[in-house]
Amino acid sequence: MLKEIGKKALLAAEELKTIDTDTKNKVLNDMASELINDADEIIEANKIDLENAKQLELTAALTDRLTLNKERIQGMSDGLKKIIPLEDPVGKITESWTSDDGLNINKVRSPFGVIGIIYEARPNVTSDVSGLCLKSGNASILRGSSYCLDSNLKILNTLQKALEKNNLSKNCIQLIESKDREDTIEFMNMTEYIDLIVPRGGRGLIDTLVNNSKVPFILDGDGNVHLYIHEDAKEEYMVPIVINSKVQRPGVCNALETLILHKDVYNKNGEEIINALKENSVEVFIDEKASNDFPDLEIANDEHYSTEFLDLKIAIKIVENEDEAIKHVNKFSSGHTEGVLTESEQIAEKFSSSIDSSVIFINASTRFTDGEMFGFGAEIGISTQKLHVRGPMGLEALTTERYVINGKGTVRG
Repeated sequence: MLKEIGKKALLAAEELKTIDTDTKNKVLNDMASELINDADEIIEANKIDLENAKQLELTAALTDRLTLNKERIQGMSDGLKKIIPLEDPVGKITESWTSDDGLNINKVRSPFGVIGIIYEARPNVTSDVSGLCLKSGNASILRGSSYCLDSNLKILNTLQKALEKNNLSKNCIQLIESKDREDTIEFMNMTEYIDLIVPRGGRGLIDTLVNNSKVPFILDGDGNVHLYIHEDAKEEYMVPIVINSKVQRPGVCNALETLILHKDVYNKNGEEIINALKENSVEVFIDEKASNDFPDLEIANDEHYSTEFLDLKIAIKIVENEDEAIKHVNKFSSGHTEGVLTESEQIAEKFSSSIDSSVIFINASTRFTDGEMFGFGAEIGISTQKLHVRGPMGLEALTTERYVINGKGTVRG
């Protein structure tokens, strides 16, 4: 079954190489419209997944990721529309020069071909990645979680209607329906059909990919996100940025997990910050240094500092200075997103240059690590590795570069 999907994807990828930008944009617009038209049916399919989630006793954060409603489907539709005005990367000449032999050498962006996406409890990813792969000229094979299969299938069916409406093969976007883990392993080894895999999931998925995949992949790793508040930070920034970073959507990868407070900030503002977190139902794990001040809170340990909670939980670390803060981040960071609140350009520069994460924020919420917020349209993921691309991955990240060279009967001497 998987090989048949792979063969169909290869044929679809060849078809996508030939379509122009206007056609891509027409399909994207139709996809966006079809999502709104089918919203009620998508929600009904999602209800089946939510009922199954209850039986599986999924966490509140995972259930939130899984849930679809009219507002979120509108967001999915809007996400596709935001891809339309973005520059089509396919065929873009990124560099051009003439060699000593008179050759005109052009570096040109081209699709990968077939991209596999493995993702967990986020049915909205189905439309996001399908739109991005289409605009970048790639066929896509999707492997979603077993517990959002009904939602994903209905969304896929909706998107495929837009493809066929524009005389494109529905195989430009395919979904693996099997719930068998062995099929996922086989999928990771389909080098003859798949050019690249992008995983969007937790540590278990990443470890499975690292240990089993023969297909090249881009790591969309954990988001063990830190925010350091330096002694000179503006007080009016503190609570709003901490609460927004942690509370707005705790189950996503750019949510704050560890708050690092300079000792002077803790002494002056710590109680206000911690009370604000508690008022927003956040479970706080406190640095042992402050345990006497908050005897009702559990003491934070290395396990807490290592954890991407994806929930209304946060660990707090109190430090003597920025060097200790940087040391803590570098010890526990997953390389995703970090932030610093400071009025000192020197401290901001020191923090951003000393920490090797994909995204560093200065005086802003960590929740902005997002392709849409960066102006990329819907993102396919957030890379925490160094090869090919880092940070939010938009259209250009789904292409590679090759050389097209023009001569005039030129031969090498």
